[in-house]
Amino acid sequence: MGEVSSDYVLILAGGSGTRFWPLSRAGRPKQLLDLFGKDSMLVQAVRRAASLVPVEHIFILTNAEQLEEVQRQVSELINSSHIVAEPLRRDTAPAVALGVGLIAARDSQARMLVMPSDALVGNDGAFVALAREALDLAGREPALITIGIRPTWACPSYGYIERAEEWHDAALSHTCYNVARFCEKPDAATAARYLESGRFCWNAGMFVWSVPTVQAQLEAHCPQLADFAAALAESTSPHDFIAEHFPELTPISIDYALMEKADRVLNFEATFEWDDVGSWISLGERMPADAQGNAANTPLTVRAAMGNIVYAAPGKQVALLGVSDLIVVDTSDALLVARKEDADRIKQIVEQLPPQLT
Repeated sequence: MGEVSSDYVLILAGGSGTRFWPLSRAGRPKQLLDLFGKDSMLVQAVRRAASLVPVEHIFILTNAEQLEEVQRQVSELINSSHIVAEPLRRDTAPAVALGVGLIAARDSQARMLVMPSDALVGNDGAFVALAREALDLAGREPALITIGIRPTWACPSYGYIERAEEWHDAALSHTCYNVARFCEKPDAATAARYLESGRFCWNAGMFVWSVPTVQAQLEAHCPQLADFAAALAESTSPHDFIAEHFPELTPISIDYALMEKADRVLNFEATFEWDDVGSWISLGERMPADAQGNAANTPLTVRAAMGNIVYAAPGKQVALLGVSDLIVVDTSDALLVARKEDADRIKQIVEQLPPQLT
C-alpha cells in the first residue's frame, strides 16, 4: 500500500456459533463456515481489512479450539504470528485489551478498528470508506467511535445504541452522532419503540479509537484491563505473558466494561449492507426458496409443505411431506429437526449432546 500506515485492524474470531449446530462445531463455528459458496466470513473479513490497512497490520484473535482451522483458512493471507489464541474464553473486553496491548507494542500512537469476523458486509468499498473516515477522526478526537447499523426491523436479539445530537466536523463526509447510551437486547415491544423513534441503531460490535484514547479510558474505567494491556505492550515474551495472565482477567463484554461508561462515545451509521446471519432463520432468508417458502441449499421434493428451511450436502435430494415451519439440517454425523420458532434455543440442546458432537 505504499507508505507505512499507523492504522491497525483487530478481528475477533472466537465465537462459538452454537445456533448453527450441527453444521457448526466448537472447532469450526459460524465464522469459519462457507455458508454461501464464496469463502468463510473470516476469510471475507480478512480481505476486507486488507483493503484498509497493510496485511502486517491485521491481527486475528481466536481461541485454542479454533486456532488450527483459522490458521488453515488464512495462511495465504496473513502471517501466522498475527493469529493469537486466547488460552481461555474471557468475553470481548479482555479480548480487546489483548489486541490493544499487541498493537501498542508496535505503535503506541496507532489508530485501530475492532471488528467481528462473523457478519456479512454487502459493500466492501462503502465499508472501507467509512472505516477510513472513522480512523481519521479517531486520530483527531479523543473519543471511542462505534459503527452502528440502521435497523430494518424491531429485532429483540441485538443490542442497540441510542444517538444524541449530531457531531459536527467539517472534514467528515459521513454523518456522525454523539452517543446517548447503550441498550442491551430489548423485549419485542421495546425494540418496536426503538425502531419507531429513529434514534437507535443496532450495535454491530465495530469500534474505532486511537491507542492513547482507549488506554486512557481503560485506565479510568477498567484498571485491570488497562494494566494487562500496558504490561503486554512492554513484554519481551508476549506469548508467555498472555498464557500466564490472560486467564486471570474477569470475563466481561466490552460494552459493559467500557463502552457504557466511557466519557465520550461517537457513532457513525453504516452506509453498507450488514447481516450478522445469527441463526438458521436468517440464513434461510438468503437461500433460494420455492413458491411455498421452502428455502434450501439442495434439491427439494415437496408436497403440502410450507415455510421450511433445509440445509444438507449439496446435491442431496430432500423430500418434505406435510410439514411446515421446520428447520432440517443434515450433516455426515448428525441430523437436526426443529421448529423455526425454536431457532434461538438450538444452543440449549447442544449442551445436552455428547462432547464429540459439539
